[in-house]
Parts: sequence; C-alpha cells; structure tokens
Amino acid sequence: MTHRGPDAPTVLVTGAADGIGLAMVQTLLARRAATRIYASTRKLARAAALQELARSDARVRLLECDLTQPSQLQSALACVAAAGSLDHVINTAGVLHDEQGMRPERRLADVDPQAMLRAFSTNAMAALLLAQAAEPLLRKSKRPLFASLSARVGSIGDNRLGGWYSYRASKAALNMLLKTLSIEWSRGAQPITCVALHPGTVRTGLSAPFVKGSGDARVFSPAESANCLLDVLDSLTPAHTGNFYAWDGQPVPW
Repeated sequence: MTHRGPDAPTVLVTGAADGIGLAMVQTLLARRAATRIYASTRKLARAAALQELARSDARVRLLECDLTQPSQLQSALACVAAAGSLDHVINTAGVLHDEQGMRPERRLADVDPQAMLRAFSTNAMAALLLAQAAEPLLRKSKRPLFASLSARVGSIGDNRLGGWYSYRASKAALNMLLKTLSIEWSRGAQPITCVALHPGTVRTGLSAPFVKGSGDARVFSPAESANCLLDVLDSLTPAHTGNFYAWDGQPVPW
C-alpha cells in the first residue's frame, strides 16, 4: 500500500529517531515510496541521524511529540493537516527497558507496578491515542492505512516460555486495541486498513541486551526488517484489516 512513484502517499512514521523507525524512513526514501514523510520522535535533540536525514532530503518533515500526551499529538497532527494530507501511519514506538529501571521480568517477584504502567502507556495506549489524533486526516485519504509494530511475544497463543510480564501483556493489549479499532474503522464510506506487525528479532537498542537469549534463528538489521515490513504493507488490501502479520507476511496467532 505504499504505492511507489509519483502517486506515492504521505506517511507519518513515529519512533523515528533510531532503530526500525529510522530505517523505515530511510527505506521509504530509497524506494521513493512516499511523497512526504513526517518523522516523529519524543526528543528531537537526541535524534542526530534523523535531523541529518531531514537536512539532506526535503521530503522529510520532523515532528517532536510524546505519543502518550494527547495535547502534543493534537499539535503534531495539526501541523500535518496544515501542510496537506496524510495517507499512512506507521507506529514503531515501543519500550522494553528504560533508564528508570524497567527490565523484562523473569519471574513474578520481579513485577513492578510503575514499570508495568509505563510499558502499557507506551506500548498500548500511545498507539490508540495516535489513532485518535490521526483519524480525521486518514478519513480524508483514498488509501488510508494504520500499522503499528507489535511483537510475537504479545501473542497469547504463541506464549511457550512465560516471563516478560509487562512487555507481553502490553503488546497483547495493543493487539486487542488494534483489532477493536479495525472493526470500527471498517465501517463507513472510507474504511481504514488497520494491522499489527511483528518485525522479527531486530538488532536495536530495544532488543540488544536480550538478542542472544531470544531463541530466534535469525536476527535482522533495522534495514532488513524495514524492507520486509514495507513489502508486507505493499501487499495489503482493506480485506486484510484487523490482522496480525509477521515480517514475512505470515499471520501471527492472537
């Protein structure tokens, strides 16, 4: 659904400072798969690579926005609206560990209520708030798409190892929110395609401390994952809405 060439869409990529988000912006540019890319991050001052990308390519517009703050989201989307249209939203923001001590829990005794709330806020609620802010613009598009990165560890049906309570539960909550949103958005004159995506095991700051123990046979670079995910998005039609797809296009069990 990225439609390469002169009719390419306008795309908003969140979590674009580094990792998969930055790679997504770079890949969209390389493929000429977007006429304009709004790249959002929580702290632009910490996003040197993204700032350099914006200086070197006029298709990139930068937005500073904390996705958990509705007022900041409304301001950011107002900037997008003032400049024109919006066709696709690709949310790559997420948290697994943080500077405040959040870590994936190995056992029940490790669960910290405040860390769990931060996980739910960033990994689940933020996507819904983003959808809420972007909906008026997406409703005006002829090819609207909302995609958010989830994770296979958020699959209840695929949970064989346990642990990681906060991350698993927050991603499972995200999956339910996206499924519910897809049902609402399938109604009306202009349905909005809404999907969850599993990017694979990717070597980023989020996953770096845990990649060796992931059990995944393959670890992607951010660029490899971004390319695979865009291939999946290219293959989608409105009939695919409300589903959860892995990097290779295969469905992931809820």
